[in-house]
Amino acid sequence: MYALVDAVSFYASAEKIFDPSIRQRPVVVLTNNDGCICAVCPIARRLGIPKFKPYFQIKWLLEKHNVVVRSSNYALYADVSDKMMNVIARYCDNQYIYSIDESFLQFNHYQGLIKNWHHYGHQIRTAVWKETRLPVGVGFGTTPTLAKAANHAAKKLSGFNGVAVVDNELTRKEILLRMAVTDVWGIGSRLGKKLNVLGVRSAWDLAQLNAKQAGKQFSVVLARTINELNGVTCLDWNEVKAAKKEIFSTRSFGQRIFDINSLKSALTSHCAVVGRKARQQSSLIKKLLIFAASSPHDNNYYKRSLVYEFPIATDNTLALADAVQSVLPSIFQAGISYYRCGVGALELTSAQYQQGELFPVSLNKNRNQSSNSNNSALMQCYDRINQKYGHGTLQLAGETQQNKWQMRRAFLSPSYTSNWQEIPMIKC
Repeated sequence: MYALVDAVSFYASAEKIFDPSIRQRPVVVLTNNDGCICAVCPIARRLGIPKFKPYFQIKWLLEKHNVVVRSSNYALYADVSDKMMNVIARYCDNQYIYSIDESFLQFNHYQGLIKNWHHYGHQIRTAVWKETRLPVGVGFGTTPTLAKAANHAAKKLSGFNGVAVVDNELTRKEILLRMAVTDVWGIGSRLGKKLNVLGVRSAWDLAQLNAKQAGKQFSVVLARTINELNGVTCLDWNEVKAAKKEIFSTRSFGQRIFDINSLKSALTSHCAVVGRKARQQSSLIKKLLIFAASSPHDNNYYKRSLVYEFPIATDNTLALADAVQSVLPSIFQAGISYYRCGVGALELTSAQYQQGELFPVSLNKNRNQSSNSNNSALMQCYDRINQKYGHGTLQLAGETQQNKWQMRRAFLSPSYTSNWQEIPMIKC
C-alpha cells in the first residue's frame, strides 16, 4: 500500500499558523517579486479568487473581499515543511519527500497491522494538525498513481473529508469517474487536450484505454500510467524517488540592473542554489546553462544564454561560480536593462559513479578549474553551516551585492521560526 500526504494550500496555511488574526480570513500568497498569486486558501477559493493571475490585475477583487495578501516567505515555509515531514515519517517505514508540501509513504511491513486505512489516515491528519497546525489530505492506493488520485479526492472531491482510500474496484471507479483526465499524475494540459479529442475526458476513461496501444500512440509513460490506474504497479519505489534530471534557479529582479557586477552577483547566487540542490540529490553537474535577459515587453528585447561544459562533472559551488565568471563577458551587454537571469544544470550524473580526470592541472589551467575540483568535505561543511544557521549564513564573496537586485516582497510576513528577532511573542 502507498499513500500521499499533501498539505492544503500549503503557503497560505503556513501563513495562518502564527497569526491567529487571519485564520478565519481569506489569504493569498504571491510569487517572486509579488508577481502572481501562487496559493489561495479554501476561504479565498470560495470567493472566486483564481490562482496564477497577476496580482495587479485582480488587486481590486482582493481589496473588495478584504483578502489578506502575503509575499512568499520561503524561510518560514521550509521550516514548517520540515516539521510536517518529521511528523508524517512516524507513520510509515519508508518515506519520500516529493515536494515542499507532498510526501509519498510506503508500507512494506504493515500488512495485517492496519485494519482500517481510512481511520489510519485520520490519525495522520490529526497528528499533523496537532503538532504543526497544517491541514493535510491523505490518499491511500495500491499503486503510487492511485495514491495520488486518492489524495486528489481527499482534498478536492466532496464526501471524503480529507482522507480517501483506493483499495477495491468500487472506490477506484468512484474516484476516477469524478476526476478530469488532467487531474491524473503526469497528465499535463497539452496531453490532456489530445486525449480529450479522442473522447478521454475523465481518469476513468483513461483507465479504460489499451495500455499497449496508448504507449505506441503517445509514450511508454502514458502506458505505465494507465496500468497504474488499473492497480498494476509499474513504478518501483526508486522511480518514484528518481532524482531530477535538470535543476534550475531563475528569478526576475525586484528592480532592473544595468551593471555587470550586479548581474554577476545575481548569477553567483543562483549557482549556490543549483549546487546545493544537486548535492541534496547526490548529483554532479556536467553542463551549466547561464542566461540573462531584459523584459519581453521592452522595445528591444535582449536575451543571451550560453552552456558551459565542465571537464569533470561537479557539485562544487565554487566551480559553478567560476563558470559564471568565464562566460559573463559574453552574456553581458552594456546599455541593457536586465529584468531576469538564472542558471540551470542541464546534464546531471550520479555522484556515486564519477570518473576522475587524468591531467587535472595541465588541461584545465586555462579554464579556472584546477583550483575548484570537487571538494566534498568543503561542500559538506558549507551545507551543514547553512542548514544549521539558515541559508545565506555562509556565502560566496560574489553574492554580497544582493541589495541591488533582491526580490520585491512588500507583503512579507515575519520568519517566525528561523529569525531570533521575529520569534512570536505571547502576552498572557
